[in-house]
Amino acid sequence: MRIRKKKWVAPYIENEDRYIIKKADQISNTKDKLYVEIGMGMGDFITKSASLNPDILYIGLEKEATCVAKAAIKASEYDLDNLGIIFDGADNIEAYFDHNIDRIYLHFSDPWPKKAHAKRRLTYHTFLAKYKQVLKADGEIIFKTDNAALFEFSIIEFLNNGFTLSEISVDYHREPKDDIMTAYESKFVELSKPIYFARLK
Repeated sequence: MRIRKKKWVAPYIENEDRYIIKKADQISNTKDKLYVEIGMGMGDFITKSASLNPDILYIGLEKEATCVAKAAIKASEYDLDNLGIIFDGADNIEAYFDHNIDRIYLHFSDPWPKKAHAKRRLTYHTFLAKYKQVLKADGEIIFKTDNAALFEFSIIEFLNNGFTLSEISVDYHREPKDDIMTAYESKFVELSKPIYFARLK
């Protein structure tokens, strides 16, 4: 999804110093756990999650500047003290974390359907190697997608690279869930589109 650039975004990111993390040493976790969402979009999921779980530190990674700015504004509206935002992508995640993440969320990542683009998928084995560097020994990944081909590809990548499945579903919302949903997820559920889900260690 391409977001139209807004003139106010760059100066906002430059000057915002409560939620937007510029350096790794700004991350100081005094909470019980650390959860990271990669590709947080506009921040609907992560801000709601942080507001409901004050004992958990949430960090969102996002490469799209407008999304980063809008998520920071939402965090400000909630007046959260347990959320941070990194204007960067998964390819640089080890620059910010080191075996200290309890959970990674991969929610509705770009499927990059062309075979030539497989290396860009956030579940490609080079990314999985990075996740191993930043997850705790007992850390987990929550993976959701509406794309069956990406799900099949990803499960194979996970299993071939040392991850184990603890939960899997090819129609996660077949029965109603109390989960906080992303904007995409809510839309897909309303359309009765199946959501593929996996929890991996």
